[in-house]
Amino acid sequence: MNDRIKVGIIGVSADRGWATVAHIPAIKSLPQFKLAAISNRHPDQAIAAGKAYDVLHTYHSTDELVNSEDVDLVVVTVKVPQHKTVVEAAINAGKNIYCEWPLGNGLAEAEELAQKAKEKGIYGVVGLQSRAVPAINFIKDLVKGGYVGEVLSTTLVGSGIYYGAFTDQTTAYAMDAKNGAGMIYSTFGNSIDALCYCLGEFQELNATAINRRKVTTVVETGEEIPMTVFDQIAVTGVLESGAVATAHFRGGMFKGTNFFWEINGTKGDLLITADGGHPGVFELTIKGGQDNALAVIPVPEKYFNVNMEPKQGPAYNIAENYARLGSDLLEGTHLSATFEDAVVRHRMISAIEVAAATGQRQTYLK
Repeated sequence: MNDRIKVGIIGVSADRGWATVAHIPAIKSLPQFKLAAISNRHPDQAIAAGKAYDVLHTYHSTDELVNSEDVDLVVVTVKVPQHKTVVEAAINAGKNIYCEWPLGNGLAEAEELAQKAKEKGIYGVVGLQSRAVPAINFIKDLVKGGYVGEVLSTTLVGSGIYYGAFTDQTTAYAMDAKNGAGMIYSTFGNSIDALCYCLGEFQELNATAINRRKVTTVVETGEEIPMTVFDQIAVTGVLESGAVATAHFRGGMFKGTNFFWEINGTKGDLLITADGGHPGVFELTIKGGQDNALAVIPVPEKYFNVNMEPKQGPAYNIAENYARLGSDLLEGTHLSATFEDAVVRHRMISAIEVAAATGQRQTYLK
């Protein structure tokens, strides 16, 4: 691999989508990467996107892009039901992969893809970008450094952002549970991943996961569509450290609490808040207290690794994720959330679903 990692993104439009909002500005902000190619199954959209983002190579199929000599790293930003086919194509082409979360449409697909990548020697990472957020890494270090002492308990409450009364057309497909892109994966999945990244995995858990709203309205058209994904998810359990953990996510956005995460310890407390239930998208405010009342604790400058403004929001946090991946590929570090990490989170989500369906306590670590 050359000094610059040549990136090819699968699933790019000229005017909308996660790749447009987050991945492309992130890649263009980092000197160790070059946006070399994009693909869209609609030729006119591929050409328009290539012109919009000044990309030399535009392709109309996944096979063309993954087999291109101009691509070192394949980035998968298509909808979740297409992840397996696209990731398999990249694995077969011998390319390293950045796949948006979730890795597969359910646990079985994720396990299969992780195993295939391992057998081929592919370095696969997944878009659990909450782990790359400067504030999250500061929280992890505060806990590790003993700011709160021994962690006794933690409480997480969040909004699903979507999965409420309204959705937009881009996200409408995620309202169908068959597509593997519900709240349990997206906002809840990214948030609980941040909790586990900072405090450790659940040793055991109980859960309630139900669908309260049966329909949602597409903002652009006013059409009511069925919603079969969980819009209420409540998890309680014990972390490997022995700390008690609770989490409750609710579909939609709220006038009150949209993100509230408290960590209580023997020496102090931390309180993290945001305007929406996704720590990889919304700016986090950290407050802490030991002997005194809670006060804001700014994130030290050393946690910001990317020269990009503003230093918060989706594009910036994705850029931090790419910076970690660049270090892994060029310097041999192990900073990224890998396919193996994705499988752990998939197993946790599967355990939550089983616990909710059976009423029986579950474990998911092997």
